[in-house]
Amino acid sequence: MEKKLGQNKNFITLMTAQAISSLGDWLSIVAIITLVGLKWEATPLQMSLLILSLALPMALLGPVSGAVADRMERKTLMIISDVTRGILILFLTLASNVWAVYACLFAIGIFSSVFVPAKNGKLKELVRDQNIKGAMSITSMIDSSTKVLGPLVSGILVSAVGTYNVFYIDSATFFLSAVLILFLPKTQKEISTSPAQEKQESTFREELKEGISFIRQSRYLMYGLFLLGVTLLILQLSDSQIIILLRQLTDVSPDLFGYAVTSSGLGMLLTGIYLSKKTDYNSYLYMCFGVLGIGMGFGIMALLTYFDTVHSIVWVPLLALIAGVAAGLVFIPFQAATQEKTPVHMTGRVFGVINSTTTTATIIGPLAGGALATLIGIIPSFLVTSSLLIILFLVSVIFRNKVEQEDHHVTKSQPGTQGAASR
Repeated sequence: MEKKLGQNKNFITLMTAQAISSLGDWLSIVAIITLVGLKWEATPLQMSLLILSLALPMALLGPVSGAVADRMERKTLMIISDVTRGILILFLTLASNVWAVYACLFAIGIFSSVFVPAKNGKLKELVRDQNIKGAMSITSMIDSSTKVLGPLVSGILVSAVGTYNVFYIDSATFFLSAVLILFLPKTQKEISTSPAQEKQESTFREELKEGISFIRQSRYLMYGLFLLGVTLLILQLSDSQIIILLRQLTDVSPDLFGYAVTSSGLGMLLTGIYLSKKTDYNSYLYMCFGVLGIGMGFGIMALLTYFDTVHSIVWVPLLALIAGVAAGLVFIPFQAATQEKTPVHMTGRVFGVINSTTTTATIIGPLAGGALATLIGIIPSFLVTSSLLIILFLVSVIFRNKVEQEDHHVTKSQPGTQGAASR
């Protein structure tokens, strides 16, 4: 009889490790910005390169890291990733210039790109299809929560104990996560049920191509990944410029941007809680309405800013909350359905490609958004973003029937590929 997620000790251990590791990802952000931006007085370009140095390896190496996660023991990879990142964070305390920080962040990004597909593959091993949607909702809730709490806690710690002590605390979170992962079971040898699995040995390149080919064979994965990637790209056109938009308001509060970020994260958290209680829903339809919700939220925010509407301390966080709920409807159902449709031996490769796509969108989007806002103005750029997302919603609804006519041979995991773990 299938255990509930709350009774699955290995799942709880994995989620606890993920929460601690994800908190570590965000804990040093404010400390690094404080060090480089305030103490070293970095230029705007140097500040931009900070985020780029962390995100670039995840964008470039996503598919490769996914193939590595499928080829090697995932538990071992996660431990290596956490321990190495813990050590690299300690190196930041020795950095004397911005280039040393770039090098550390780039290396951290490499090992983060390995951790994500390995974690998703391990999740597939520990949780069966009956509970996979709930499990993915919970893992998305953790990502949303740490994204909000990490910078907040980091800011408090920087003020309380100083920048370098935050790096020591951050390093400890990665080591603690690695200790928890030690208690997870190892993967058993999977049961071969298809000609592709029956090959005695395949090259690394073949495995990489197989993951990309699997996505191309699935209508849902192809259309869903396209919808996710384009949505994120369009979203980033304006999301990265919200602080510029808020500066147009007469009664803007200094804390308004922080309230907006927190509300957005809370919205995604609420969506995760809601979806974690549901096991049977139309993932693609949720994604479509999520795109519409983000588009409407951005459009209304631009119009209220144009008319310089009073009480921005109320409507800005409210619209950010709605946008966060809508964003959760785009990201969480897609990741849950992808886990459900992907065999356990290919989860690393599939999620590696997905992670690479989303990270690339988060790199290109802000750069294009800055250029667009400079060219046509901040409010028009928000209206363009809103219009594009609404058009994308209409197009995605038109293609709904094609997406839902999924080929059965790529929608179900092969028997014997889940729960394949032993001590």
